[in-house]
Amino acid sequence: MNMILHGIEAPNIIHTNTLTENLADIQEKDRFEVVMANPPFGGKERKEVQQNFPIRTGETASLFLQHFIKILKAGGRAGVVIKNTFLSNMDNASVNLRKLLLESCNLYAVLDCPGGTFQGAGVKTVVLFFEKGAATRRIWYYQLDPGRNLGKTNPLNDDDLAEFVELQETSADSPKSWSVDAKTIEKEAFNLSVKNPNGGDEIAHRRPEVIIEEIVALDAESAEVLANIKALL
Repeated sequence: MNMILHGIEAPNIIHTNTLTENLADIQEKDRFEVVMANPPFGGKERKEVQQNFPIRTGETASLFLQHFIKILKAGGRAGVVIKNTFLSNMDNASVNLRKLLLESCNLYAVLDCPGGTFQGAGVKTVVLFFEKGAATRRIWYYQLDPGRNLGKTNPLNDDDLAEFVELQETSADSPKSWSVDAKTIEKEAFNLSVKNPNGGDEIAHRRPEVIIEEIVALDAESAEVLANIKALL
């Protein structure tokens, strides 16, 4: 319906699971210059699907990130929404994926989004901006703070992003933005977590409803794991 309203009356839509495509089968003709995506969080893929990826994990967002890197042309750019925990998770898949991202792409900006930016996500998110073909040299971080609680009836708008759009042109430092030299990132875990050096000692307390949403999401994930274990008994 959205496409029809924008004049696209015959879109070429293919109903399929993108992750079932083996990355080794992707050729140059299959690649794109720009990728903009908000992959699903918290999903789990089957073992046979994981076989299609060099870094194997059941986490759908991590599999999609590998797919996006693969389908980009050299010099192609991407903007990808992902859980902020991806930046610091210590499981092997997350560490290896951060290493792949830093070494095969120029991760030039990370937009740290406040809770409530994406309804139903259950966790805080970041947007990764990267260009394929050259290793990361310097990462510019911006901590988005619209000064109000975001939600279904109070969503993010263009004015909230105005400063980010302005500062990202020059990767300027500000109370909400800073840069990190890639050489200073330790090479064991490749931790990319957001820590504003200009933020002082002020603690940003999350809203109760955000905490509850995260608890519900974690409970659902735990229930799924326990169900899988029970099925093996």
